Amino acid sequence: MTRVLLFTGKGGVGKTTAAAATAVLAARSGLKTLVVSTDTAHSLADALGVTAAAEPSEIEPCLYLHQVDTQRSLERQWGELRDYARGVFAELGLDAVTAEEITVLPGAEEVIALLELREQAATGRWDVIVVDCAPTAETLRLLALPEALDWHVNRLLPVGRRLLRTLSPLVRRVAMVSVPDDHVVGAGERLHRALMEVRELLTGPDASVRLVLTPEAVVLAEARRTLTSLSLYGYRVDAAIANRVFPAEGADPWRERWVAAQTRHLAEVAESFAPLPVHTVPYLDAEPVGPDALARVAEAMYGRTDPFAPPGGEPPLRITAEGELLLTLPLAEKGEVDLARKGDELIVTVGPYRRVLALPAALARRGVRDAALSDGRLRVRFQSGGPDD
Repeated sequence: MTRVLLFTGKGGVGKTTAAAATAVLAARSGLKTLVVSTDTAHSLADALGVTAAAEPSEIEPCLYLHQVDTQRSLERQWGELRDYARGVFAELGLDAVTAEEITVLPGAEEVIALLELREQAATGRWDVIVVDCAPTAETLRLLALPEALDWHVNRLLPVGRRLLRTLSPLVRRVAMVSVPDDHVVGAGERLHRALMEVRELLTGPDASVRLVLTPEAVVLAEARRTLTSLSLYGYRVDAAIANRVFPAEGADPWRERWVAAQTRHLAEVAESFAPLPVHTVPYLDAEPVGPDALARVAEAMYGRTDPFAPPGGEPPLRITAEGELLLTLPLAEKGEVDLARKGDELIVTVGPYRRVLALPAALARRGVRDAALSDGRLRVRFQSGGPDD
């Protein structure tokens, strides 16, 4: 199986450097490695000191960089849907340029990068795929998208197909626009299935997320929230990486204050992320650009540990043999967690983030008996009868 490693963190903390360094280490360990970015900044090629190509290009033995050609991939993944949308806007009187701008899917580049990641993983060509993700807020929205889309598609699409066939002539006469044909709806279904396969890949036993941070109060606060949110959506976090740590030796009075502050924050990082390992990277005297410099970063970051071992422990969401639902929510506080039941769904809200869980048939027929959050784990127990008992 392909080992998939995703790197994210607050903007400017060095996640691209950490991702690129990990990819270089994997390749120099003899693992055939692809490094790709879902960040529209596309700074991976700059960090590696190379020029990116549209197809995976070899940088050095076993190391390949893939900078997604968004325009070409967009036509392949989204073309039929976008062509339909352009036609509708043209019927409404918009010129071609305006219609083109309106039909650019928000977040399309990030979504396309995920679809390309799925296709590369499906080839079986790679031992390791390293993903340089966008900053945390964008990454969370992106990783939540497949499941959210699945909820809407499963409920609306079957009804929508029937309505389209029934109302098509009426819509054409009254609204003066065309309704989508079956091939357009089919394109939407294929896009939906592809995104669900992306989610299956990234929540599987061979994928994990690494949170990159710097030992500062604001950055640590965001990293803590991100850890909780990633677990809510079912993604495994297997390590934190503390970047730009000042060495204590030979510090002048100005740097001594930084060392003292960072030491306090590093203690909080270790406490917050336990039992996850925390890898540290010293503040370097020069920007690490190119494979050799990145290899030195990786050596300092991982030491003698194996950064490519499968993530251990249970998945964030599981159902026990006794019929209890367990959802890992590290660092979540009781006051910010809310639980609601709607039909055969369980709605879990943590702060600003919400996940709708479709319950398996065995639990969908049973009401919630009680729920408790303890030691970073939400435990939901169900009654023996139906959901209204």
